[in-house]
Amino acid sequence: MMADSTSRWAEALREVSGRLEEMPGEEGYPAYLATRLADFYERTGRVNVLGSRDDQGSVSAIGAVSPPGGDLSEPVSQNTLRVVSVFWALDSTLADRRHFPAINWLRSYTLYQDTLTPWFDKNAPSGFMDQRNKMMTILQTESELQEIVQLVGADALPERERVLLDIARMVREDFLQQNAYHEVDSYCPLEKQYYMANTILKFYEKADEAIDAGIGIAKIENMSVKDEIARMKYVPSDEFKAQYESILKSMDEQFAKLEA
Repeated sequence: MMADSTSRWAEALREVSGRLEEMPGEEGYPAYLATRLADFYERTGRVNVLGSRDDQGSVSAIGAVSPPGGDLSEPVSQNTLRVVSVFWALDSTLADRRHFPAINWLRSYTLYQDTLTPWFDKNAPSGFMDQRNKMMTILQTESELQEIVQLVGADALPERERVLLDIARMVREDFLQQNAYHEVDSYCPLEKQYYMANTILKFYEKADEAIDAGIGIAKIENMSVKDEIARMKYVPSDEFKAQYESILKSMDEQFAKLEA
């Protein structure tokens, strides 16, 4: 069930509460705002379906919160965050850059990761969650480095950190960014996600080794295999495994030429 938007509903609740001359809470919202929000979200979960058969089902709720000016410190956002277990933070900056889905990967979170890890271990390729953790670490480190880049520029960074920034860009643009109108890129099964992430992480590993061997960052940034990696999300799932192996072979050959 999708509720769009709980912010507008809360504003209506505030208006009705004011007309009833009830005691206002923070920012004029009624004191029972948190209880009403919790009542809505706590309807979700596994249920025994009424009827002649002993069936089970589940109810999921997604509430869209639209705080004025994107201020997550206001009462509706704060009371929602206290109840929900997953938060997707939509980012207008990403939308302006045409990065969709425009979900901020640093501000978003899930409390279900530990619960879902056994499922991913069973149903996804081995190492899927480890890849997820490595990519999150890359994106978090990129965010920290961006503060330095804005002050002194990327050229002032050590080459190893410049490689990390390039890999973070690949994660953002080649892995996270999707085209909902493309017949292939609009859907991405777990196996394809795994191989896409594995390709980017292998490139990162080899780029680090190349830096250790004295290869300049400019040569790594201009490698043609990066274009192949950028296009792999448009490869149909039934052809992807062969394309994945082809990219890895091309990657090995190009890095070998750099080190020769």
